[in-house]
Amino acid sequence: RPGIHLREESRRYYPSGEVTAHLIGFTNVDSQGIEGVEKSFDKWLTGQPGERIVRKDRYGRVIEDISSTDSQAAHNLALSIDERLQALVYRELNNAVAFNTAESGSAVLVDVNTGEVLAMANSPSYNPTNLAGTPKDAMRNRTITDVFEPGSTVKPMVVMTALQRGIVNENTVLNTVPYRINGHEIKDVARYSELTLTGVLQKSSNVGVSKLALAMPSSALVDTYSRFGLGKATNLGLVGERSGLYPQKQRWSDIERATFSFGYGLMVTPLQLARVYATIGSYGIYRPLSITKVDPPVPGERIFPESTVRTVVHMMESVALPGGGGVKAAIKGYRIAIKTGTAKKVGPDGRYINKYIAYTAGVAPASPPRFALVVVINDPQAGKYYGGAVSAPVFGAIMGGVLRTMNIEPDALTTGEKNEFVINQGEGTGGRS
Repeated sequence: RPGIHLREESRRYYPSGEVTAHLIGFTNVDSQGIEGVEKSFDKWLTGQPGERIVRKDRYGRVIEDISSTDSQAAHNLALSIDERLQALVYRELNNAVAFNTAESGSAVLVDVNTGEVLAMANSPSYNPTNLAGTPKDAMRNRTITDVFEPGSTVKPMVVMTALQRGIVNENTVLNTVPYRINGHEIKDVARYSELTLTGVLQKSSNVGVSKLALAMPSSALVDTYSRFGLGKATNLGLVGERSGLYPQKQRWSDIERATFSFGYGLMVTPLQLARVYATIGSYGIYRPLSITKVDPPVPGERIFPESTVRTVVHMMESVALPGGGGVKAAIKGYRIAIKTGTAKKVGPDGRYINKYIAYTAGVAPASPPRFALVVVINDPQAGKYYGGAVSAPVFGAIMGGVLRTMNIEPDALTTGEKNEFVINQGEGTGGRS
């Protein structure tokens, strides 16, 4: 019948707006999930109508039940995200992207003991309640869709592998004078003639880790990185998750083995790197990551000897101490174990371009770790681009806020703790790693 009538429609409102936009996603006008959790858990959140098929007589009376399907109720979904921590991570990340005139930034915070993702944020973000004029680029959840070479953030795994295989022990001193492989020079930003294993991590020595790699079969690091989850799906259930790129080759040249030890020749997502560091933080227990609330305990699977991982976590504390490449991440009152990294970006044709990714990954507090955090700043344009200069301060600001919000007891010595890790006390790397 023609005329005017009213129809009631519901609209979604997202109270946390751009803080959780990439994670929660949004629905279309018919309330179907289009992005994020809204899409991945659409059926669970919506429920399913039931149906009953019957035969009726000519008077409309039911004379036979043929079949029936029960309806499925709509469910609530409890995410593992802590709103306070999510807001903190997003705020600091947003500030850092602006401060460094960067293309984007991503960060992931994980509970080391359960594998729960406590915060996952990207900048720039968008307003899911009002999508008008939002560029497609701003909608993707870069923590799961964007891949990059992990660079120096893999170095702790190299040291662990060498220790586990007995190539070196905790007190080994390595010759770190630059040298050549297949016509390529392997050199470090800060030059030292020799370094302890701790010094290799603290100064982020390419020479040091490549010598360890060349003393082992090529399968050694391929196996270790894979055990820590690189090249493997993260299975959070979010749309667009990638598993990165992982080498499948059998034959490795020496230069390929060397560069693999400082994080080239593979691609990872920020989420995969967060899983690596959560596994380091639990001293070698690999747990599946979860975006929904997990009822502890999550047993996980031991993938590396506890004593070896614990030793390397202690070595990683030197990175945030004076003389370390990540001293700008230091948090007053707490010991943290971190690694900074910088990698050149790969262009559309697969060649390197003059743009950089700066990152810092680590765990805190150091005894025993509770949280793993990865901070990635993509293409900083304000002059600095090293991980230690660009992303380390963001790591410190976020993790400091997390430790205080969660009332974690300070674990650092108050005395002027001397840093006796490095043999050759030359000039510091000043964040250049």
